[in-house]
Amino acid sequence: MNNPNTDIQTLQKFKRKYVLNFEDLQYIIPAFRSKTGAMALKLLYSLAKIEKVNQTYANSCHLQGAQFVDSLLKDLKIKFEIKNEEILNRLPKGAFVTVSNHPYGALDGILLIHLLASHRPDYKVMVNWILTYIEAMSVNFIAVEPTPNSEHRQISMSGIRASMKHVREGHPIGFFPAGAVSKIRPNLRIEDREWQPSVIRLIQQFKVPVVPIYFHGHNSLFYNLLGIISWKLRTLRLPNEVFNKEHKIFKITIGEPIPVSELNKYKDLKSLGTYLKEQTYKLKKL
Repeated sequence: MNNPNTDIQTLQKFKRKYVLNFEDLQYIIPAFRSKTGAMALKLLYSLAKIEKVNQTYANSCHLQGAQFVDSLLKDLKIKFEIKNEEILNRLPKGAFVTVSNHPYGALDGILLIHLLASHRPDYKVMVNWILTYIEAMSVNFIAVEPTPNSEHRQISMSGIRASMKHVREGHPIGFFPAGAVSKIRPNLRIEDREWQPSVIRLIQQFKVPVVPIYFHGHNSLFYNLLGIISWKLRTLRLPNEVFNKEHKIFKITIGEPIPVSELNKYKDLKSLGTYLKEQTYKLKKL
């Protein structure tokens, strides 16, 4: 796998007005460099609406961070219904953690930055390194390497070090503990995968308040059925899932900050992870 840090350093030398182009995808996925691969990529490039992604990005890429996100969401005509929005005006001072379910993919991170970075510009979200190609949002990202098609994903050491440094310096950070987009479970509900012990361990070590945030809804049934066939096909569908939510109203519920004294009651990772996930999913009923 290519080193994401090298990719990021290369990209940041330039002010790009697009997210990904044909050559980027060939660099990321070597199989597309052959003649046959290039032909397949042309088809996938069109089906995944990469050009539309680039056009939408270009409209707002002169902005950075929360300002970019706000402009992007206006461009997509996405509106919000925020439950307990007043909590954003009394967030913990210094470092804190947000934990969220992960129903939409990249859009979840965009929505989190919209909610939090306007109050705390130093807020960062841990994301898959591929999202750092969205250069205008890189100031609010901590990138980690992916471990595809795994139920028990692990955070890369670089991601651990970066997140620990960020929190120790008094800044807030956001996690999607599932590490991947929600999928159809055996009970036929669309829910998060198991929350990663590696993320829960970090939260336990940080000893800072935790703010649970729940995103109501999920991606289309077609998207989730694709995931049964192949996670790669499902991933290619993600840009379409963003654009089919134009003009939609997103419902997001913010929970009360959980103090460190409460977190300390859960001594092992499994019980702490179960507690945090329950506190997040209980917001679904509010």
